Amino acid sequence: MTATEMSALDAVAAVQDGDTVLVGGFGMAGMPVELIDALIEHGAGDLTIVSNNAGNGDTGLAALLAAGRVRKVICSFPRQSDSWVFDGLYRAGKIELEVVPQGNLAERLRAAGAGIGGFYTPTGVGTPLAEGKETRVIDGREYVLESPIPGDVALIRAYVADRMGNLVYRKTARNFGPVMATAAAVTVAQVSRIVEIGELDPEVIVTPAIYVNRLVLPGSAVRRTEVTS
Repeated sequence: MTATEMSALDAVAAVQDGDTVLVGGFGMAGMPVELIDALIEHGAGDLTIVSNNAGNGDTGLAALLAAGRVRKVICSFPRQSDSWVFDGLYRAGKIELEVVPQGNLAERLRAAGAGIGGFYTPTGVGTPLAEGKETRVIDGREYVLESPIPGDVALIRAYVADRMGNLVYRKTARNFGPVMATAAAVTVAQVSRIVEIGELDPEVIVTPAIYVNRLVLPGSAVRRTEVTS
């Protein structure tokens, strides 16, 4: 089985109104900007976006929020110096927010991909983030039960793919891509180039092809510069 190479617009057609979309990236490092631009053009709305942060400046994820397509954001860092799009929407009551500590976010995504029904963590205990959640004392320490975050579609950025869909990432752009790929029903990877099967050293492959459905090369949507390290 091989991943299908297609245009960005065709690839994001998997996203439907009301879907939960996992968006890779740590700031702009690893952000699949071309896929997000295509998603804006595609027109799906009422989305729940799961990402590390809530957009930077006016491009990428911030542009999707500005287009009014997002109902809720689940992230670790919703506010930073250039998150004015999210700030404005949140203060106006036009978008929902669920804040998740970064380690919990990664583990909730990993749990979804691994088929784990939930896990106990001490992170967030005694804070508003634990309100309404089950807690348990284990070996004298209190833990809170966290649930998996599965996605309908994952939009991620990788460096190189082979035609099967095996992925290699570039430095810090790796971040949330690997766990998001495992946690979604459909994974779309924006890549810089595609090589023939067998050209990638198996020892450097991070995301196996079994988790990747669609591949998108640069040039099928507006290109922007990404800082990767």
